[in-house]
Amino acid sequence: MNVEQARFNMIEQQIRPWDVLDTSVLQLLSVVRREDFVPAAHRAQAFMDLELPLGNGRNLLAPRVEARLVQDLNLSKRDTVLQIGAATGYVTALLAHKAQRVVALEADAQLVSTARANLRQAGVNNAEVVQGSGTDGLAAQAPFDAIVLCGSVAEVPQALLDQLKAGGRLLAVVGQEPVMRAVLYTRGEGNQFSRQELFDTVAGRLPGFAEPSRFHF
Repeated sequence: MNVEQARFNMIEQQIRPWDVLDTSVLQLLSVVRREDFVPAAHRAQAFMDLELPLGNGRNLLAPRVEARLVQDLNLSKRDTVLQIGAATGYVTALLAHKAQRVVALEADAQLVSTARANLRQAGVNNAEVVQGSGTDGLAAQAPFDAIVLCGSVAEVPQALLDQLKAGGRLLAVVGQEPVMRAVLYTRGEGNQFSRQELFDTVAGRLPGFAEPSRFHF
């Protein structure tokens, strides 16, 4: 496989047509080596338009979804970011190039170890991976300029929204299959939040988040 051609095709055929037009993000996708963050058994699929299994029900998001999340969070070099679901650290690395600092929560101990090793190998030194459930966020280090959930949830817990600064934003894929939407929440003054639906997609679930009851009376 010609890796650089495959990377170019991923960017031009999958990601750019999905309204990822921010040149800084497109450039990042060219230099952060996604294949280095993909499990060895799936490395040949590193640039394909699909989620890759990581074990224990976890998946690496499809490249176009990762790119949209990074772009639509609209980060600046002054921002401190909380990422829920570090997985193998790929999105963490992308965020770290855009922000001042990234704290990535990951519930799976093996993935924590993998993500830390991958980030060290990639020379990323402004991100840390913390083992813990994403449902409660990281109140001890709040408030954050931005929070991103790298996986889907039925709904965003208020506890996460409360960890945003005024003017801060949270981006998550919300809903149930087959209808999920990426939603951007922005905190106003006090406890006022606005909600903007950005795009339709489907993403694997993040662990530990509450699901609505399937029983109706």
